[in-house]
Amino acid sequence: HMIKAHNLYTAEQTRELDRLAIEQGTDGYALMNRAGRSVLDNITRRWPDAKQLAIFCGAGNNAGDGYVVARLAHEQGLVARVYYLSEPARLNGEAHQAWEECKQLDLTIEPFVSGMHRDTDVVIDALVGTGLQRPLADQWLQAVDCINVSPWPVVAVDIPSGINADNGRTMGAAVRADITVSFIGLNRGLFTAEAPEYTGEIIYEDLEVPEICYESVATNTFLIDDGIIQQFHARSRIVHKGQCGHVLVIGGNSGMAGAPLLAGRAALRSGAGLVSIATRPQNTMGMVSAQPELMVHGIEEVRAADRLIDNASVIVIGPGLGRDSWAHGLLDRVMQSRKPMVVDADGLTLLAHEPARCENWVLTPHVGEAARLLGSTNDEVSNDRFSAVVQIQQQYGGVAVLKGAGTLVSSSDIRLCPYGNPGMATAGMGDILSGIIGALMAQGLAQARAAELAVWAHARAGDIEAEANGERGMVAGDILNRLRTVLNG
Repeated sequence: HMIKAHNLYTAEQTRELDRLAIEQGTDGYALMNRAGRSVLDNITRRWPDAKQLAIFCGAGNNAGDGYVVARLAHEQGLVARVYYLSEPARLNGEAHQAWEECKQLDLTIEPFVSGMHRDTDVVIDALVGTGLQRPLADQWLQAVDCINVSPWPVVAVDIPSGINADNGRTMGAAVRADITVSFIGLNRGLFTAEAPEYTGEIIYEDLEVPEICYESVATNTFLIDDGIIQQFHARSRIVHKGQCGHVLVIGGNSGMAGAPLLAGRAALRSGAGLVSIATRPQNTMGMVSAQPELMVHGIEEVRAADRLIDNASVIVIGPGLGRDSWAHGLLDRVMQSRKPMVVDADGLTLLAHEPARCENWVLTPHVGEAARLLGSTNDEVSNDRFSAVVQIQQQYGGVAVLKGAGTLVSSSDIRLCPYGNPGMATAGMGDILSGIIGALMAQGLAQARAAELAVWAHARAGDIEAEANGERGMVAGDILNRLRTVLNG
């Protein structure tokens, strides 16, 4: 059950899973009934005192699920009222059957005109499912608005109406749900772009679809979950610091000493054996007094970094690097070294000006940096985060990490991180991530695994900190000690 919940699918792939389930002998109407039953069960679990349900039914199978919920709720002695947007007599197949069975019962089925006429306890969104092709308009927009302004909790069937199942963008508008009950296959759009603002808690129900169906639909997109920490083995009792890797952080141009300091501290807190920093000479005293375990070197002449580069097992370049000739010169030298590296921040901006390809680096852009790397706009990147991260990986090589809500890690496949919170939208968080990735690579993890584990640990640390002290006002340094907790399993 859990493995299937880790796979993420496009809308087309979930339709294929449906089709295969029916081909394998599961009756389509039986699937619809299981879906409706699971929605109702989740409602009674979450809101045991709910007596009245308002169910918004649109077109297609999503509406069919809604009619099933109405019928089952009525049979359970609840009051169900259906507001429809599509003439139910025109529904096809299973959805039509669901309406037919509903209509024989003593429950209200009426067209949606302007609002909900009576109080209710829970609202169910069965307007449009994963097949939405064009932006919502007219009465559909009104219905979404009506649901969103109502004071009652909302349950979305399969996906909040208006969210694009493939890329997570809203199409005109979208329903804000408290829970989303998703069937058979989880859509990749549920977890990234704008979707996290709308889905509420996501509950996955496989509806007992046979295992063989999942084996026949290959996906390359997976959810990162807490099991990932098991890849990070306990240390040998007799290890020494030299076996835990040496991370070199390069950055901290004039006025930007904080960034490499945060990256260096994160590398220490993530278990690197040794961490050195190469920075402008005026920063050295401040850094050492802030974190005496760091070996800080003032570099005025670019070539003075060569010895440090030679001694490092992994290089993190970019935090506070700046974009002057000092910054350019250091990036050139690191790239000539062919050492494993993490390129972040200003390093990415320099790279966008002079694109290069390398197989042993991890690039960690935010949306703006991703747009520069691709020569596109922030909007284009946000409109399809999946294709953006894959394009960066294909053009530049190595591993690409696209940060933001639902961070994506692209290598031979795509991994999506569903953790993290808005308190992490603050200066320095990215520097910490690059330090963690560097430290995990230095400890021997392959770069894709290091990136994936680092993204997870960073997000989890942020969530633990938010739980303890709240989201607003969290600063990057707050998650350093939480990292230890998370990475020690």
